[in-house]
Amino acid sequence: MEAASILTTFVFSRPSELGLFPALSPLPRSSLHKPELMRIHSLKRLAPILLFFAAMCATSLPAADSRPNFLFVLTDDQSYGMMGCDGNELTRTPNIDQLAREGVFFDRAYVTSAICTPSRISIFLSQYERKHGVNFNSGTSVAPEAWAKSYPVIMRENGYYTGYIGKNHAPIGKGGYNSGLMEESFDYFYAGHGHIRFYPKDVHEIFEGATYDTQVEIVNEGAQDFMSYEHRLDGAVRFLDERPADKPFCLSICLNLPHSAGTGTMQQRESDDEIYKSLYRDIEIPLPEHYVARDEIETPRLPADVLRASERQASYNFVDTPEALKERTIRQMQSMTGIDRLIGNLRTKLETEGVDDNTIIIFCSDHGLFMGQHGLGGKALCYEQTTHVPMIVFDPELPTVLKGARCNELVQTIDIAATMLDLAEIEKPETFQGLSLRPLLSGDGGAIRDHVFTENLWVTHFGNPRIEAVQDKRWKYIRYYRNDCVPASVKIQVAKDLGIKSSTMLYGSHDNEIAVYRNHAEASLRGEEPIYEELFDLETDPDELNNLIDDPAAKTQLEELRIVWKQQLTKARGKGFPAVLRYTVDSEKDYKSK
Repeated sequence: MEAASILTTFVFSRPSELGLFPALSPLPRSSLHKPELMRIHSLKRLAPILLFFAAMCATSLPAADSRPNFLFVLTDDQSYGMMGCDGNELTRTPNIDQLAREGVFFDRAYVTSAICTPSRISIFLSQYERKHGVNFNSGTSVAPEAWAKSYPVIMRENGYYTGYIGKNHAPIGKGGYNSGLMEESFDYFYAGHGHIRFYPKDVHEIFEGATYDTQVEIVNEGAQDFMSYEHRLDGAVRFLDERPADKPFCLSICLNLPHSAGTGTMQQRESDDEIYKSLYRDIEIPLPEHYVARDEIETPRLPADVLRASERQASYNFVDTPEALKERTIRQMQSMTGIDRLIGNLRTKLETEGVDDNTIIIFCSDHGLFMGQHGLGGKALCYEQTTHVPMIVFDPELPTVLKGARCNELVQTIDIAATMLDLAEIEKPETFQGLSLRPLLSGDGGAIRDHVFTENLWVTHFGNPRIEAVQDKRWKYIRYYRNDCVPASVKIQVAKDLGIKSSTMLYGSHDNEIAVYRNHAEASLRGEEPIYEELFDLETDPDELNNLIDDPAAKTQLEELRIVWKQQLTKARGKGFPAVLRYTVDSEKDYKSK
């Protein structure tokens, strides 16, 4: 029986009718003229009722939910190796390093797609892109029925107070970024749709009420406000004025740094913190290992008919010269130190609010980025530089032996949602393809997967091919397929000839592209052959320099991984048509590419 029902029954029923206490006998007539005796008799008779009422009140009051809180921090374009705890000796990240020393660092964590939108949706839905079917070039948004099975919606429906802060790069519902469904799905929403850049107020009205101007500091303001019991930040979309004390919370912080949209817009304004003005500008910045300037490329990393590198987006041209690359590297390092300070502030706030001993913190990146290694810039490839990311899970309940542990098991970002639901004692939906990391966090289990599958379906005029890759702890096998798109350079010239903006041709999907994308997702399952293959021994060649695809000594590994590739591809695709809606330039009056 519900607590409210018990109280209602008690108030409106006699105790004897409930069978809890015998009926009270009337006071003796002789005692009515003796007040003190009357009070004694009355107290004796009332005592059982008072005790019963007290017991009922104690059991009927809502008890605080003891399940853990979750703080999930997702960075943007952060490759493995950009912090102290994963080997960077120059960038100062003491707070994140401390988090790693107190939690578990997953050294073999991988994304599913190395590009923002599909990767972030994969994290939300715990699905591979080939299953959820949304990318910049897909002409689709996530359908409400699919979004209903995302981790934030499920956690909210199961008693969690939810918040989302920072950058949203996932078109959700009819109308995509304009649907309002994303805002309605959280108890607290303080984010911009698409890139929020380094100065979010310049591009998103929602942040105008913030005190600071820079991205990390604005995000910190939102996070501090969310975790306070009283919300005061102007601009934040919220359904309550205070965080319920009897509910656990799940806060997702999704940054737009160290992404180029952020670092590329840094201006060293007077209002910037000193971190973003002078830090690291007095030290020598080394070039990445295997760096090749554009003018010095003799043999392209991939054949020209596989990767049309000359069609690459101009925003990655900073990798072409050592001078430009070093400047961008400094900005990335500054951003990482700013993010590190954010982590320190968040942990201090958790302690101040008295919830630090019951809050699980997960830190990860949506993918990595090439910084001129092998002459490459950008992402979307399936090399370690873009798919291998840092992942830290801090749980106050970790066994002592696991605090500061380095886990060498293969995990993926689609495992994050499954892990949070598992630790929150919530059953995951059948649509989830990710696996819970709980066995690795408890010390009770070994490997949760033997292979990792990554892919790229962002096949566009910017020259990148469709790619599928599978790997175990030692070997990686990659397949490339032909890109038949009209090159970006041709579209730019046509736009110039017609006197229209080149962005009109370069960005935004039209209806016909929905069919093109669906064909890309299904073609290899129907038997399309790759135009190029690679095989790497990551144990002896972690930088993927030597392609062993034609090496007779690696024939056995190649044959085995080709079998695994088909198995993993089929599993990643799943069954049925993706739960998506049409979201194109043709369908939306106010369509904007994000």
